Amino acid sequence: MASSVISPCFSTVARRRISSSLPNPNQFLFSQSQSHPSSFATRNFPFVSIKASNTERIQEAFGSDPSSTPASASSSQVQTGTWIWRGYKIRYQYSGTAGPALVLIHGFGANSDHWRKNIPFLATSNRVYAIDLIGYGYSDKPNPRELGGSFYTFDTWADQLNSFCSEVVRDLAFFICNSIGGLVGLQAAVTDPSICKGIVLLDISLRMLHIKKQPWYGRPFIKSFQSLLRNTPVGKLFFNAVATSDSVKSILCQCYHDTSAVTDELVQIILQPGLDPGAADVFLEFICYSDGPLPEELLPKVECPVLVAWGEKDPWEPVELGRAYADFKAVEDFIVLPNVGHCPQDEAPDLVNPIVESFVRRHN
Repeated sequence: MASSVISPCFSTVARRRISSSLPNPNQFLFSQSQSHPSSFATRNFPFVSIKASNTERIQEAFGSDPSSTPASASSSQVQTGTWIWRGYKIRYQYSGTAGPALVLIHGFGANSDHWRKNIPFLATSNRVYAIDLIGYGYSDKPNPRELGGSFYTFDTWADQLNSFCSEVVRDLAFFICNSIGGLVGLQAAVTDPSICKGIVLLDISLRMLHIKKQPWYGRPFIKSFQSLLRNTPVGKLFFNAVATSDSVKSILCQCYHDTSAVTDELVQIILQPGLDPGAADVFLEFICYSDGPLPEELLPKVECPVLVAWGEKDPWEPVELGRAYADFKAVEDFIVLPNVGHCPQDEAPDLVNPIVESFVRRHN
């Protein structure tokens, strides 16, 4: 669809560069990025770190045998709560009665149910909260046109996260984040360093569609295309093409390396909140949000420890690019998760859960 609206005044080369940077339904369920192949091979180990401390990390997470599978978590009751923030209803889930506080932050188009395979395990030794960011899941979805200015931004979500910690968690917390949730966690930690004890970033969005990462000659056209999505019926047509069971399943099968994890339950978890009134406006508002912070701008400002874990087979956020984040001072380790896609917490909880548990134990 994107290429059909490109102005003929651009050269062939320019058209190719610009069309490759325009949004398409297969990239916007959880992230804002471009599709790149990943070839970093780590198939023989549960996970591979590019920092020297990897052996210690493996032993700490899994015990002396890194190939062993962690014991199954006992069933912890997961409860649902509603919190009023700025007059809006925010849905969250929680479990666990003792230990450090963890707040789980989902990616674009997802919600707290995307952590259903993580909450019970982590709640055996932690107080775990998973929040629906405003505009997503079963939280309210105020119409951005009625609010004036930019509302669905990382500043807004960071304020929501910090307020949630102050008013609901009432304690310092570790932020466990997937995709754009990673930008939310980083922004929150930069905005108020006194709240966050540490951050785990799972396939954080590289934001390859950010205006700073586009060629200068394409930027005016991108703004025009965003205006087309926001202000004409084209945007709703675009959303309607995505908001179906078949489309959601197709997108998930692209970002999950193990497609057997794409169950009917998962499809409905993602789809159903997207059918709520106002969801289309939120969707279009965010895919037209091409400014704001980049991870490489926030990481130097973070004061707490950060662990980055990355699915080796992520087609949207390529591990080859993500590995550059290992060089930031705050990042204590970068772990590659073999044969895993963009949402490792759901596709490979047996790898992610002990990594999170180990990180929290080290820094609590």
